This record gives sequence, C-alpha cells and structure tokens, in this order.
Amino acid sequence: MLTDQQILRIPGPTPIPPSVGRAMAQPMIGHRGESTYSLIRDIRPKLKKVFGTKEEVMILTGSGTSALESAVVNTVAPGDEVLVLVTGAFGDRFAKICQAYGIATHVFNVEWGQAVDPEAVKNFLGEHPEIRVIFSTFCETSTGVLNPVQALAETVKQVSDALIVVDGVSCVAGTETEMDKWGVDIVVTGSQKAFMLPAGLAFIAASKRAWEKIEANPQPRFYLDLKKHRDSIEKDTTPFTPAISILYGLQQVLNLLEEEGLENVYRRHRLMRDMTRAAFKALNVRLLTSDEDASPTVTAVYPEHFDAEQFRKVLKEDFAIEFAGGQQHLAKSIFRIGHMGYCSPAEVLQALAASEIVLKKIGQDITLGAGIAAAQQVFLEGKDK
Repeated sequence: MLTDQQILRIPGPTPIPPSVGRAMAQPMIGHRGESTYSLIRDIRPKLKKVFGTKEEVMILTGSGTSALESAVVNTVAPGDEVLVLVTGAFGDRFAKICQAYGIATHVFNVEWGQAVDPEAVKNFLGEHPEIRVIFSTFCETSTGVLNPVQALAETVKQVSDALIVVDGVSCVAGTETEMDKWGVDIVVTGSQKAFMLPAGLAFIAASKRAWEKIEANPQPRFYLDLKKHRDSIEKDTTPFTPAISILYGLQQVLNLLEEEGLENVYRRHRLMRDMTRAAFKALNVRLLTSDEDASPTVTAVYPEHFDAEQFRKVLKEDFAIEFAGGQQHLAKSIFRIGHMGYCSPAEVLQALAASEIVLKKIGQDITLGAGIAAAQQVFLEGKDK
C-alpha cells in the first residue's frame, strides 16, 4: 500500500479541489490593501447565493464553533431564555455554549438518529412563551440527520416570535439553503465541510429581524461582535486579520459552485447519499437514520453484527480510506461516511467496493458486489429524493 496515501471519506475536513489548493498557494498580500478589498468584493455576492439571502454574510477567522458562539452572544440578551433542539452532539454543543454564558436554557432532546418534529417543538413553545431564541442544527453531523429547517421555521412562527438560529456547518453548500425564503434568522457554517476548504473560516448571516435584536442587545462581546463584522464586510474588509490564503480558496470554491450550478451541486449530493444508503441496505447493514431524515452530506451506519471500530481500522489499513467514528454514547457503535464537497459518485463507488471487501474479511456473510450493484442501479436511475 502507498504509505503516504489518505482517502478522506469523513464528514470534515473534506478533500480540497486541486484548483482551490493552487488558489491558496498564491503569494501573500496585505490584508488592508486594495487586493484584499477586491477579493472580498468578488466573494460577497456569490456567498449570499449559497446562503439563499440578500443579507450580508460575515466572514470570521475561526472554526464553525466560533460562529456558533457568535450567534449566541449576539442574539441572546441578559435575562433571555432560549430553547436548544438537540438531535446529536452538535445540538448539544449549542446547549453547552449557552450554559457557559449562564443563559437560562431549555433543552429539547430528540433520540439520536431521528429528526426534530416541528409540531412537538410548537407544542413546547406553547408551554414556554418566554423563549426568545431557538437554536437548532440543520445537518446533525454526529448522526447524519437533516432536520426539517423550513418546516420548523414555518411551524414555530405560528406560536412564537423567537429568533430561529441554525447551525448549517456540515451541509450549507451541499444541500439547498434558502434562509430568506424559509424565514430563518441566522445561519452559520464553516469552511472545512461542503465548502471544500481547510478549517479556519466561519460564515454567518443574519436576517433584518435578527439585526434588530443584535443591535439592541447590551451583551458584551468583542472579537465575535457581529456589528463589527457587518460594518467591515460592507466596506469589503474584516474587522480583524483575515485568513487571506483561505479567502483565495473561497473565491475559487464559489467559482466552482457557480460553474457546476447550485442545483446540480445539491443533486450530486443527494445522489451520493442514495447510492451509499442503497449499498448498505443491499448488504443488510443497518443505517442509523430513516430515508426521510437522511442528510445528503453524511451517512451514519449502525451495524448490528460486526464491530464498527474494527471495520474502520481494517478499511484504513487495507485501503487508506478513512470513515469517521461516532460521538459521545455512539462513539464506538457507528461509523460515518462523508460524501460532501469535492466528492463524486465514482469516489462513493470506490469506498463502497472497499467496504464490501472489508466486510467479507471481518467475517460477514455478504455477496460481494451486491452493494455496488445497488449503488450502480441508483446512479443509472438518477434517483433523486
């Protein structure tokens, strides 16, 4: 085996397109000069399209979690009560951020592997009219669930004027996101997932309704103050030192998304999801989520008859293909396959073929080729949910 080869099929960080790598290798420029202003000026309108918003998308130098924390400190005023919808580890992270700031936090727990039920949230809000902000994940990376954000926003508005804040870190740029049309108030994401970049940038957009609350909020903040970031982005700059090399990469990523067409990008992700799910079903290997709740960017596999950790270990040793493990109480029970960003159906077939060999090698009674045949059929049919 080639000892320096590593094939990442994890839900982040994801592989980087060669043209993006070349873009990031450009010579460094001054971050307070016209070259950087021009770079950000080109990025701004293209980034808005990915978010489905006419509002500014702020660019933070930091991980996705920095934008999650920014969403909390900017929208929650002292004395406010909030609701966090927890469908996995990253919903739980939102709750921990709120609790770290001493915020009165209501936690709405959903069984891991299931999506949140908007009607149940609506009923909960009816009993807690004091809630001012609702935090949810879009794709719950730890379980491969895509929460119904559009339906959630529509349902919540029937009973509450609370702001709706969404963590889209592992799916924005990989699945349809229409922030304005859906009535979502804040959307957050990061660079190292479907945006096909290294970690180091976070993106956050806020609705007009959210800005009203942010501007009136006396909660202290400095680096994560969205007012500073908005005022700067409107002048084609950032309030603090930006990650220039990654901005060059972002410019090229946005060009690639534009060339492929966002609808085609989303269709490709749905196709890769359906190929992956069909393969494991054909091999009689259990999946964690239902078809209805499954994310286009990551699939969680929940084996009943073999050890998930052993499977991942052999897959990496024999083929240099890396799947992710689970998190928290599912740490050793599941494995997760990332199919987002710079990933094609051909690469999904590669990972599935290797998976079949590993299953056979660790003693599973499967028919070699059964999973691949199912995935091939999905591809030929152009199955598109």
